[in-house]
Amino acid sequence: MSSDTVIAAPRRRLAPAVSRVEGQVDGVLLGTLLALLGIGLVMVASTSLTVLGAGGGWRDWLHQLSFAVLGGVAAVVLYNTPLELFERLRYVALGLALLLLAAVLVPGVGHSINGSARWLGLGPFTLQASEPARVLVLVYVAGYAVQHQESLARSFLGLIRPVAMVALVGLMLVAEPDFGGTIVLFITAIGVLFFAGARKRDTLILGLFFGGAAIALAVSSPYRLERLTAFVNPWASAQGSGFQLTQALIAVGHGGVFGVGLGQSVEKLAWLPEAQSDFLFSVLAEELGLAGVFSVILLYLVFTLRTLKIARRALAANLPFAANLAFAIGLLLGVQAFVNIGVNLGVLPTKGLTLPFMSAGGSSLVVDLAACGLLLRAVREVALSTARGASR
Repeated sequence: MSSDTVIAAPRRRLAPAVSRVEGQVDGVLLGTLLALLGIGLVMVASTSLTVLGAGGGWRDWLHQLSFAVLGGVAAVVLYNTPLELFERLRYVALGLALLLLAAVLVPGVGHSINGSARWLGLGPFTLQASEPARVLVLVYVAGYAVQHQESLARSFLGLIRPVAMVALVGLMLVAEPDFGGTIVLFITAIGVLFFAGARKRDTLILGLFFGGAAIALAVSSPYRLERLTAFVNPWASAQGSGFQLTQALIAVGHGGVFGVGLGQSVEKLAWLPEAQSDFLFSVLAEELGLAGVFSVILLYLVFTLRTLKIARRALAANLPFAANLAFAIGLLLGVQAFVNIGVNLGVLPTKGLTLPFMSAGGSSLVVDLAACGLLLRAVREVALSTARGASR
């Protein structure tokens, strides 16, 4: 047998194994994502069409649908982009995040809505800068944890360096202000660094420090303090600072076990503020009842646990960046979902956070779907690595 024949044989064995997983996706993750997206589109339609046939309502729904399509395109593009590229460009990602957050604070560049300067004008569209910025920061954190794994595991300084950059981003978010987004980012970043090997003692110290800082920020601001006191007893200020929460609780209670029926919510008509975005879940609870509430919570739980499983598989396949990034995205979206649900059910203070994949909002939907493209890419790279290893 010639040397050429010996070399060709392994290639013939390897090609089928690799080709079988080239386009592999995680069916559970994708199915859960599509279910949440579908329910979200239905509920946005329900909250938009307060008067059946109203042109404005249909425009709002078509707006949401168009961003779902745009987010799907972004997910496909990222699914076909090697994660190694993001790991190499982690500092570029951090710089872009800082640039976006700085731009919204510049008068004439940033747009203010409801007292918060969070948006950038892009022609006929607006971009909520904090949405892509948080994902970009987590790309940096995931890459740092791979590059400095030894110092992260052995010294407090190794943990402080990336957290200092996250703190800078957090200060810019608070300046918008976006206090809820800041809290979710810190929880996610510290969680990723712990997953990547940071010592328990170090992460606990940082967690306690930032927890104390968050409480101090909350009580030092009259606006945030008012929200906290309204959370403790919303009925005492039902026509003031507790109005959103009391209306949300009325909607949830009105829904009962099976709801009043799709499209039949009373609260969405004129009572519940931000019914399409921050308080979409309350409308869902009113129209679909406890059955709908449990179903959506279960979908988010499955989604989050699935991303953590993907992260563990990537780690086992010796793909640490893919593992860190999958963990980061799963934790970010999971924590945000459960904070939003907690706010709607009255178990957490009111925060301006959207419900991933479901709330109306172009920036959040596009970024959430694009992030899922990275998750599915991690699945693909794990499958390819496993197939190559099995073929050797």
